[in-house]
Amino acid sequence: MKKDIILSGVGGQGIISIASVIGLAALKDNLFLKQSEVHGMSQRGGDVMSNLRISDKPIASDLIAFGNADLIISMEPLECLRYLPYLSKDGWLITNIEPFVNIPNYPDIDKIFAEISKVKNNITLNADNIAKELNARKSTNIVLLGAATPFLGINKEKIENAIEEIFAKKGEDIFKQNLDAFRVGLQISNEKLK
Repeated sequence: MKKDIILSGVGGQGIISIASVIGLAALKDNLFLKQSEVHGMSQRGGDVMSNLRISDKPIASDLIAFGNADLIISMEPLECLRYLPYLSKDGWLITNIEPFVNIPNYPDIDKIFAEISKVKNNITLNADNIAKELNARKSTNIVLLGAATPFLGINKEKIENAIEEIFAKKGEDIFKQNLDAFRVGLQISNEKLK
């Protein structure tokens, strides 16, 4: 088993939290893990990208080559386009469709969606609205993590356990919000895959 994952978005959207949950779940599943540093502007609003590699065998490098990513998880539609050259021909793109307009010349959103639709394997969802409906506005990233779970190669119970371990420290309500967000995202992917 090997999964090469690109995480993308902008600073403050929770890329590190997604990586932490996946990483903890992978370790609990006795898998090897390598993660690159988060590249880009870590300040709120700057573009951010990280490589996350998981395998049942030792991993030599923490970087993913062009055309080799099994999965791109993107918190923002324009940022997913930036990293499409990394996606393998059979890879999956999971992206939030809600734009984070942080530049004055942000491209036309319809053109962005047209490019996303060209990706053979994609799941798009409005994770921002889902999180709001769950009264869990800060859990948009965990909605996307749920949607990406069918493609991670880690069973959902391990991911739920990692969510509990990471978020229970912040209180029962925060843990429950994130668990609910994860389950709704997973349900959306499972329905789209039927």
